[in-house]
Amino acid sequence: MFSKMVMETMGPFNLMGVRFTIAFAILAVIFHRKLLALNKKTLQYGMIIGGIYFLTMTAELFGLKLTDTSTTSFLENTAIVLVPLIEAVICRKSPAAKALFSAALTLTGVGFLAFRDGSISLKPGVILCLLAAMLYAVGIILTDRLARKEDPLTIGILQVGFMGAFSVIASFIFETPRLPDSTMEWDSIIMLAVVCSCFGFTLQPVAQKYTTSERTGMFCALNPLTAATLGTLLLNESLGVQGIAGAALVLGGILISSLKLSSKVEKVPAV
Repeated sequence: MFSKMVMETMGPFNLMGVRFTIAFAILAVIFHRKLLALNKKTLQYGMIIGGIYFLTMTAELFGLKLTDTSTTSFLENTAIVLVPLIEAVICRKSPAAKALFSAALTLTGVGFLAFRDGSISLKPGVILCLLAAMLYAVGIILTDRLARKEDPLTIGILQVGFMGAFSVIASFIFETPRLPDSTMEWDSIIMLAVVCSCFGFTLQPVAQKYTTSERTGMFCALNPLTAATLGTLLLNESLGVQGIAGAALVLGGILISSLKLSSKVEKVPAV
């Protein structure tokens, strides 16, 4: 929602550059000792994950410029259904029946969302959102693999830093970068930087160290629900009857894909 508001006056790369640079600066001050003690492997992992999420956010924001917040969020979070299918390919095993059913249910929902205006062709915004979903799925799987090998908090901090660096470079190449110059821009970007980046992006690798990549999807399913609610209440967006049906199918596919994924749950060590 905040991204949609800011992009009325700022470019996507400019928005990401300011957002993630501020977030990294805050994290660097708080966790400077961890950054001073980082090793080459951790730096590489942070750059890799940061690069994937930079591409994910690029597809997401450009898609968001062309469609509403709820549709963007529901389509992007189909990544959660893609994760077990990609994992099956990586592990060279047949996908579970539940994964296939979830994918079919979600694909039906995507169709309802994508074609609810009666058009028979995919719009650019929908294509970008689906690309974001693919990249997001890759990001979840990479985070699952790499966060277990090095300190996950340091990886999370570095990924935010690299996302900011890549965004600033892209903004200078494709846009005319500037700092926010209104209260609305600053308020929205600070919210994105502190809540969504310092907390969300940074702590996801920490959380994924103690759970499976698939189980992560069950919690990420809250994202489209929140986006749809805020978009309706504050941005005057409406899914319509067909859109609501599609959203319900997507959410159902996400939840079915994520429930009871493993009989063995790793315990989180006491702090």
